[in-house]
Amino acid sequence: MRKQSGSEVFRITGARQGLADDVRGRQRRYIISMSVRTVSVVLAATLWNVERHVAVVALALGVLLPYVSVVIANAGRENAPSLPSTFVPAPMRPALGTAPAESGPEHGASGRAGEPRPAD
Repeated sequence: MRKQSGSEVFRITGARQGLADDVRGRQRRYIISMSVRTVSVVLAATLWNVERHVAVVALALGVLLPYVSVVIANAGRENAPSLPSTFVPAPMRPALGTAPAESGPEHGASGRAGEPRPAD
C-alpha cells in the first residue's frame, strides 16, 4: 500500500466541463445566433416595403449579432461559481498507538466474547 501523506484530493463535482463538450456548446450557440441573424436579414429584406420600422430593427439585429456571437463564442471556458471548492485537504489519520490492556474478555448473556451485555 502506498503512503498518501500530503497528497491532494480533488472533488469530482468541482471538475470543469470537458474541453470537447465546451467547444461543442460554444459552436452550437454560435450556429444558433447566426441562424437568427440570417432570419433577421431575410425578414428585413422581405419587410422593407411593407413594415419599414420592423425591417430596420431586423436589419440592426442582423448587423450587430455577428459581433456579439463572436465575442460570446471566444469568451473562453465557463466558470462554475456555485460548485464547491475543487480541493479538499487530505484527512489526517491518527497514528496507531498501543491499545489499553484488557484483563480478560467480557462475556455477555450469550457467553460469547465481544458482544455487548443486555441492559438490566
